[in-house]
Amino acid sequence: MINVTNLRKTYGDFTAVNNISFEVQKGEIFGFLGPNGAGKTSTINMMIGLSRPTAGEIFINGIDVRKQTKKAQSIMGIVADESNLYNEMDGFENLCFCAALYGMEKDEREVKARHLLEEFGLKDAAKRSFKAYSKGMKRKLTIAAALIHSPEILFLDEPTTGIDVESSRQIRKRIKALKEQGTTVFLTTHYIEEAERLCDRIAFIAKGQIVASGTVTELMDSVSHGHVIRFVTSKFAENLTAELQSNFEGSIATIQSDNTMIMKSEERIPLLPVMNFLHDKGIDVYEATELRPSLEDVFVKLTGIESSVLKRDEKKGGRK
Repeated sequence: MINVTNLRKTYGDFTAVNNISFEVQKGEIFGFLGPNGAGKTSTINMMIGLSRPTAGEIFINGIDVRKQTKKAQSIMGIVADESNLYNEMDGFENLCFCAALYGMEKDEREVKARHLLEEFGLKDAAKRSFKAYSKGMKRKLTIAAALIHSPEILFLDEPTTGIDVESSRQIRKRIKALKEQGTTVFLTTHYIEEAERLCDRIAFIAKGQIVASGTVTELMDSVSHGHVIRFVTSKFAENLTAELQSNFEGSIATIQSDNTMIMKSEERIPLLPVMNFLHDKGIDVYEATELRPSLEDVFVKLTGIESSVLKRDEKKGGRK
């Protein structure tokens, strides 16, 4: 559905997008994950024909976006970072107006508008002016407007940024439903959990470059993380760190105050010898769990960007 090759965007001396290439298959949810300023919005603006690339090619379902922009846009639904709906119109009027732009007949667009208002939980606000909507309601109506003509592909730029939890949940549920209906979804986000929960595949983007891409499992497997075991013990294993590391060469032991111990090693950690060692010290092991890295851990390791940067962006609820 999407084929991007050697895409580049510069603004004077600044390179926003630096020679990226990727493909998106029909019917999948593909996510761009990165902090504000990483090049996510610049990329999506070129893909939807709002910004001309400095170099590179973009094909949407075989259509060259640079040469046939209007034709490509006719099969797209677009939800930009800022709403393009009209404040003085009510919800129903906004949807009907958008449908008219796509050439839908009056009866058809009114039926579709009512259906979408109900589907997005906006039926009671249908006759309320758009400017009176909450942020969450505005985002939902904007997505509804992008779907009014049943597009083959939906572009979502930070779809849940700055809105309430319930609206975010409803939008994620709707995105999953679109996939089940065969719609291709391309979304940008700086929410790691959102990307992990929604996307079939994810690309990490940082400083205008794609650092890694793949399924969550593939991204996890691409990083050598060693082995980490969490032991829950009968009592605090105080002052045993050095002795543990001496007995189990290559391991790093961390004793925690809540009667837990973390052991890390590049090689697999033999459980029984560790448990016997602790038992000889008068400490029983109640639980031993292998800890897998989170997508956040993988992102930090591959991009060199601390997760605190993304969390700061979450709190700001905006982008650069």
